[in-house]
Amino acid sequence: YTEVSMNRAEIVEKVSNATGLTRAEVSAVFEGILKSIEGELISGGTVELRRFGTFRCVSRAARKAVNPRTGEPVQVLARTVPIFKPSPKLREAVKDVKL
Repeated sequence: YTEVSMNRAEIVEKVSNATGLTRAEVSAVFEGILKSIEGELISGGTVELRRFGTFRCVSRAARKAVNPRTGEPVQVLARTVPIFKPSPKLREAVKDVKL
């Protein structure tokens, strides 16, 4: 777990400062973008943001696991999860970042 470096309010503030739009305008656009991505994923589609990456959903099959505290077997149900695959340009941009 790493500490959050930037939250939604900070992103809105940065975009507002960079574009001259008000925080309310940027916040509304940002919320619209997130809802659009969520809606597309719910409908089974993918969202590609060129030079950034691709969001899509994958199905995870049901499986047996072990509770680490008790050692008892546990059945994990099948589920759908969102995933993000970064673009080659994003990978290149962050490849030398020291964490």
